[in-house]
Amino acid sequence: MIESIPVSGSTQPQGKAGGAATLVASALSNQLGAATGSLAFPVLGPVGVVAVRQLVAAVVLLPMVRPRLRDLSWAQWWPVLLLAVSFGTMNLGLYASIQRIGLGLAVPLEFLGPLAVALISSRRKSSALCAVAAAVGVVAITQPEASMDFVGIGLGLIAACSWAAYILLNRTVGRRIQGIQGTAAAAGVSAALFLPVAVVVFISQPVDGFAVLCAVGAGILASVLPYVADLIALRRVPANLFGVLMSINPVFAAIIGAVALHEELAVGQWAGIGLIVAANVGVLLVRGRGGKQG
Repeated sequence: MIESIPVSGSTQPQGKAGGAATLVASALSNQLGAATGSLAFPVLGPVGVVAVRQLVAAVVLLPMVRPRLRDLSWAQWWPVLLLAVSFGTMNLGLYASIQRIGLGLAVPLEFLGPLAVALISSRRKSSALCAVAAAVGVVAITQPEASMDFVGIGLGLIAACSWAAYILLNRTVGRRIQGIQGTAAAAGVSAALFLPVAVVVFISQPVDGFAVLCAVGAGILASVLPYVADLIALRRVPANLFGVLMSINPVFAAIIGAVALHEELAVGQWAGIGLIVAANVGVLLVRGRGGKQG
């Protein structure tokens, strides 16, 4: 049986700071990957891009990690299998929701997941207030408009639930399985589930090299690097802190859009960025003060 690595870093201030920095890097990589993957939408579509992302994650992680699958017990396998499902449903739910109701409403719907984890798992009123502030900031940045497409809303909520499950399951996998073997195994299972989809996409329509390159880049930036970074971070920070810090994703999305795509941000959107940054700083200060008192 593979020995699990204890999550001892979460009690040390330096460990928390390192975990927070890892999450920020993960968020930046994730948003750069999303921007890259969107370039392949006209050819591959959202489903095709997600399929390629999962395949790339498996192709990179499995040979690199070489997980000892035969040594895993059922207690280690079941969170891996559920994590594999959450990988796929999280990405597919978000992209399908964007296709129906647009980015403005789909993104804040998805972020209800990690913010809900932050609220539910928080034992301090101040941490809960930080999570609420981050949620308000997400809404301000994306400026969602009313939609009667209940299917699209449902898909966004599926993505939110999947992200919440991803946070909790990744933490469980990190505790029970050494290194990133569990993440690699989950990526392999998820890729196997999406392999038929990828085959259908590539057979049913001509695919150009640029679209494939963009999808592969998205797989590395938005799947491989964030999966590993999140696993490392979840061993150093509690689930509620992870949920609040993940709200930095729309901040990077707004900045990348303004700098790279020359999109103009409204005053309310910049105010939302300020709220999210303040919430992140606030929750770090609260956790740090609590650690010193403990």
